[in-house]
Amino acid sequence: MAETKSKAVVLLSGGLDSATVLAIAADHGFETYALSFRYGQRHSVELDAAARVATSLGAAQHVVADIDLRVFGGSALTDDAIAVPHHDSVDGVTQDIPVTYVPARNTIFLSFALAWAETLGSQDIFIGVSALDYSGYPDCRPEYIEAYQRMANLATKAGVEGSQRLTIHMPLVALTKADTIRRGRELGVDYGLTHSCYDPVDGRACGSCDSCLLRGRGFAELGLTDPALG
Repeated sequence: MAETKSKAVVLLSGGLDSATVLAIAADHGFETYALSFRYGQRHSVELDAAARVATSLGAAQHVVADIDLRVFGGSALTDDAIAVPHHDSVDGVTQDIPVTYVPARNTIFLSFALAWAETLGSQDIFIGVSALDYSGYPDCRPEYIEAYQRMANLATKAGVEGSQRLTIHMPLVALTKADTIRRGRELGVDYGLTHSCYDPVDGRACGSCDSCLLRGRGFAELGLTDPALG
């Protein structure tokens, strides 16, 4: 009789980090359930990428949840009146919180993941946050994720009844982009399927937003060319 795998919910944006995390969760022996969001972002290119990645890496199910953060705005990713910053080089990317920060986005996403994990009988959520080579978002810090995990274990029927003890996994938190790419390549991630750009042009990566520049530097440090820009 085949052994039943434990289930894990994996937040999947379609970008480099989340694709790597999906591969890591599968490599750890989990049956993966990928969760993406149509949250009012400027484009749907990343959702197309998420679907490709979920299929490529064998997710048991891929769900796209619809919410609309445009009603609040406040971010270059959800408000057309705020321009996405572009830079001539990666040196222009600072650790200040940029206008591409979407207020409370990871809190919202984790809440959806928590709900799905409870209905699946899962005790594991994977998220691709990193404390290195990132855009300075406060909800990508490990202390935030650890605090959310403590709260989550107080928030569900399964937790109160003792049938769930949730763990939020952050396998990339101490990795640079180059380290992340190296690990993903070891696991067979096809980064040509992914999309990380904040401001694509005709569906193609711009090459000059924070996300493109940080991603590009990661590939360059490994002597590689980012397939998104090839």
